[in-house]
Formats: sequence, C-alpha cells, structure tokens
Amino acid sequence: MWKKILVPKVYLPIVYLLLAIIFYRLLCRIVDKTLVINKRSKTRDKLTIKREATIINLIKSIIKYIVAIIVLLAILNVYGVKTTSIIASLGVAGAIIGLAFQDIIKNLLAGFSIIFDNHYMQGDIVTINGFRGEVIELGLQTTKIKSYTGEVMIINNNLITSVINHSMFDTILYLEIPVSKNISLEQLETILKNVNKRIEKLSDVTDKVLLLGIETLNSNNYVYKVQINCKPDSHFGIKREYMKYLKEEYDLNKVEVPAEYLEIKNK
Repeated sequence: MWKKILVPKVYLPIVYLLLAIIFYRLLCRIVDKTLVINKRSKTRDKLTIKREATIINLIKSIIKYIVAIIVLLAILNVYGVKTTSIIASLGVAGAIIGLAFQDIIKNLLAGFSIIFDNHYMQGDIVTINGFRGEVIELGLQTTKIKSYTGEVMIINNNLITSVINHSMFDTILYLEIPVSKNISLEQLETILKNVNKRIEKLSDVTDKVLLLGIETLNSNNYVYKVQINCKPDSHFGIKREYMKYLKEEYDLNKVEVPAEYLEIKNK
C-alpha cells in the first residue's frame, strides 16, 4: 500500500498543489501588506486607496492564473506529457488566436493601461471622447458611462482617445456676482462675507471662499468675482446654494440685482 502511495505519479501532484497554494497565499500576503502600508499613509486619500485596491485585486488574479498554469504543466510533466511541445503548440495557437482576436487583445491592453495609469475608476465623473458622465462599470474590454440624463455610453477601451477626469482633484468654482453701481464696494464685501460664512459650513466646500475683486465694469453695474474650492463635481450644487444665500442677503439689505444684467442673462 505504502509503495503505491510513494509512487511519484501519486504524491508529486499533491506536493505541487500544496506548494502552489502556499506560494500563492504568500504572494497575496505580500501584496496585501503593501496595500495596508499605503492605507496607513496620511497623505493618501480615499480615491487613491480605491485605485490601489483595484490594482491589487487585478495583480492577485494574474498571479493566480500564472501559478495555476505552472502547476498544471508540472503535473503533466510527472505523467510523462512533453510540456515543451505543449508550450510550442500554445505559442502557435496563441499567434493564430492573436490574429483572429486582435481587437479584443487591444481592448485588454488598453484596459490594463487605464487601470495601472490611474486614468479613471468606477464612480469617477469623466468626459470621454466628448461624452460626460459617471463611470458605472470599468472592465478590461469596455467602459460604461452614464450621463446625468440617463443615457449610457458603452465604449471599447481601445477606442478611447481623450479622457478628462473631473474626480481626481478639487473643483475650483468661479462665480460672477452682479452688482449695481449704487452699492459701495465696502457694503458689497460685507454682504459677500456673510454669504461666505454660510457657504464655508457646507461639507463639500474644502477651503475659505476668496473675494477676488471686480471682474468687469459697465455703465450701470459691475461684476464681482468669487472663488470657491469644493469637492469634485459638487460645484453645481454649491453654486445654487451660494445664489440662494446671496438672494437672502440682498433681500435683507434691500439690494436689487441690476436690471441690465438680468435682461442680458434672460436673452
């Protein structure tokens, strides 16, 4: 009985499988440890950690397939199968498959490039080839983007020629405030400071609001410019809130928006 068990064709495949499992788990622990170190760093934000986690999972998947192929070839070699001829055959077959599925291979390579170069990740707001929306799915073959009005664009990764990622850094919002010449600059800045105090309490505002000064000067009014730093893709809501608070401050101080400015905007 023991002689049968000690036959190489019986115990070697088991040994190879055990070694493969140990080796795979060891590599995964090394990769996970690297990710933990990155998480401990105070300079890395959640978005960066999310990107790194995606890359780590991809690396684990690649390691798993490589280890599985090596173990399979080793086991076949134990049973007398000439693995060199198999590898050569795979090379020829791979060349034929590569010619037949070159578009798929291009998409795979482009998908790897997108992930490893941190172009964008799932949940990011991007503009790809002129189409703006949220990345709802990022695969090695295609990318799916959903616009604010509900349309979904599905594009092959190798066809992506231009990418604007709106989620990587804070958005800088510039607002132009219409002001009548009858209001002094000192009175206006007092009103704007009151508005700024309320806006700065919003969670999406990341820094102090800056009063930049007069942008344009017309015959009956002037335009005052304000800068607001806010979280990615939150500027539309911030702008609406700012205009709401500004209207309330205007009403409180009995200040009217210049009629000339309103007529131009309505046109």
